[in-house]
Amino acid sequence: MNIPDYDVAVIGLGTMGSMALWRLSQRPGLSVIGVEQYGIGHPYGAFAGESRLFRTAYHEGASYVPMLLRARELWFELEERAGTPVLLPVGTLSIGRPDTAAMRNVLSSVTAHGLPHDVLTTAEARERYPQHALDDDDIAVLDHLGGALRPERAVLEAVGAAVATGAQVASGEEVVDVSPVSTDRVRVETSARSFTARRAIVTAGAWASRLDPEIAARTEVRSVLLTWFAPRASLDAFAAASFPTFIRDRGDVHFFGAPSVDGYTVKVSPGRILPAAAGADQLEWRPDPALLSTIGRNAAWFLPDLHPEPVRYSVHPDLYTETKVPIIDVTHDGRIVTATAFSGHGFKFAPIIGEMAAALALDGGHALYNPGFRAAAHPVLTGAGAR
Repeated sequence: MNIPDYDVAVIGLGTMGSMALWRLSQRPGLSVIGVEQYGIGHPYGAFAGESRLFRTAYHEGASYVPMLLRARELWFELEERAGTPVLLPVGTLSIGRPDTAAMRNVLSSVTAHGLPHDVLTTAEARERYPQHALDDDDIAVLDHLGGALRPERAVLEAVGAAVATGAQVASGEEVVDVSPVSTDRVRVETSARSFTARRAIVTAGAWASRLDPEIAARTEVRSVLLTWFAPRASLDAFAAASFPTFIRDRGDVHFFGAPSVDGYTVKVSPGRILPAAAGADQLEWRPDPALLSTIGRNAAWFLPDLHPEPVRYSVHPDLYTETKVPIIDVTHDGRIVTATAFSGHGFKFAPIIGEMAAALALDGGHALYNPGFRAAAHPVLTGAGAR
């Protein structure tokens, strides 16, 4: 019988694939390859854009907290290996009315899991964080374990760590098919060649729907729009020492942001407000200038000391489910693991998802795996996102 070329192939080396490759490379004796259609650390994926929020007091629900705590451990493990900051521990501030679902989830997260935090009244938050314009019924919760992630650095360091321990990397190769070919292997077809592996981990982000019709039926490609602003006066008020990362709602407007890491701008972004696209390669990369001006006015409404016009922006594709719960699935008798559709809030989880994907492929399970992540647990989309 022919021997597969590799034990495990990782398809896509962005957010989750870089981490899966890193975690696989920690297993001795494995033959591992990662395939990326662009360059390593490329600007086209969901991860790019200078910074990402890390938070454990979670708007999306307290059930995610154990995964986030494990992710935080792994972020610092990667940082120690890199010798350069990956997670800046500046804290994360959640601001909103206490009766909203998001703020109830934040408070539930810190209470249920004993997370270190401060709960600030409106007056206390205004005094401590005068950069923010608060409504009279707002409260603020400071998550002491939160901070700002450096995504491009994280991806580069994870892939570098994997290569240093023997993993192979093929960049500039588009994967066009991943299929089981026997009871113990899969075939990977790329734009350049074909090879086999005992297991495949598909972490292709917004491009995963091209490889799996079931994923395509349950997801849609959406654009994450990031924006940066210049302060009206000194940048000191928005430096990491005095300006935690934040996520907040004011009325029906949602923003998140991070302290200045480039020395002249502040990231304050609305997230996904652009329409769905037919595919990751059909995104609108240049938003309407009128939309950018509206975003700027809203950003200045949240943070009055910013000039109300973005000085730069970027657009990034991500795959969304209807519920924003990710798809992490094992199919074909364990031969293919898929981790995708993180719906705009996946990067903070990246190392635990990489660890989980590696364990699902090699061990058949992981202590933090939730069966609700399976593709079949998600509704088929019937609107504009259906394919």
